[in-house]
Amino acid sequence: MNSASPSLFIFILAGGSGERFWPMSRKATPKHLLRLLGEETLLEQTVRRFEKSVPQDQIFILTNEAQLEATREALPHHPQKNILAEPAKRDTAPAATLATAWALRQDPEAIVGLFPADAMIRDTTTFDQQLREVVVRAATNSALFTFAIEPTHPSISFGYLHLGNSLPKKEKETTTFRTVEKFVEKPPLPQAQEFCASGHHAWNAGMFLWQGRAFLQECERQQPLLATFLEKLTKSNAPQEVIANDFPHLPKISLDYAIMEHASNVMAAVAAFDWDDVGHWTALPKHLGTDEKGNTFSSAEKILTYDASNNIVVSHTKPIALCGVHDLVVVETAETLLICHRDSVEKIKLLPLPEELR
Repeated sequence: MNSASPSLFIFILAGGSGERFWPMSRKATPKHLLRLLGEETLLEQTVRRFEKSVPQDQIFILTNEAQLEATREALPHHPQKNILAEPAKRDTAPAATLATAWALRQDPEAIVGLFPADAMIRDTTTFDQQLREVVVRAATNSALFTFAIEPTHPSISFGYLHLGNSLPKKEKETTTFRTVEKFVEKPPLPQAQEFCASGHHAWNAGMFLWQGRAFLQECERQQPLLATFLEKLTKSNAPQEVIANDFPHLPKISLDYAIMEHASNVMAAVAAFDWDDVGHWTALPKHLGTDEKGNTFSSAEKILTYDASNNIVVSHTKPIALCGVHDLVVVETAETLLICHRDSVEKIKLLPLPEELR
């Protein structure tokens, strides 16, 4: 394997709740542990994506205690010592801090890559090439790097990056790098429409990369509690004790709020690869296809239709028949049945579920 960098350590964030894919996803089995788009889980696909770039022992998974066993089962051939469980949910800034400290324990010159476990990228060749070029930039630059996804529609589900000037390309470099002027929260539709047309805004995909030391410096400047934890964990002879005792007391705050929004220098690599966060049931048609009526089925042999169109149906145990219905999402599991209008998939997480169904 031709490693992107001997000092690159990849951390995959795999501790999400998966409320949007209920009833298949639950607390212990969130979206990234489901086989939504093939024989492999999204987590398995994500791990495999990075095996082109770094050895397995430089790929780490950050999950939580509730999902630890399911994560291990999903990755039986991955080094089990590289599956780390956070003892409490403290959001992405503490997770990024833990990841950076763990990387610095391996190598004081570590470059840290932080990526979500539940995104779909099919063009892995271009992704790998761009990852390598970001690593080269980061190796000699104290900026914090992110990936910018050019918007295909005015989404109100994503945060945005306000991009500045393009940077001169280095020799043999194919990636376009731009400065990041501002991080913008999920906007209302009129503003999202402006962003989509501006040419100066991109989706924030939550994919980051930096020198470990550069991230520490930003923590020292902006989040002293995170900086203290980072240095303590980096130097400790009992790292698991530090995580168990100190991590639960870190501020519960996102990486964007805590660090990225006010970082001294942020650069974006404009993604030339495809990307989909597979955020709702309505993402399935793009990957699983549709029939002549616009219906998407996860198991077509179990689905019967008459005068039915633009439906999404996932069946696990029972045949499902649709007659005279349109624009529905129907998901059947051994325990539950979800029937939802396509326009309401964002509201699934608002269902008043009893604890045993969460």
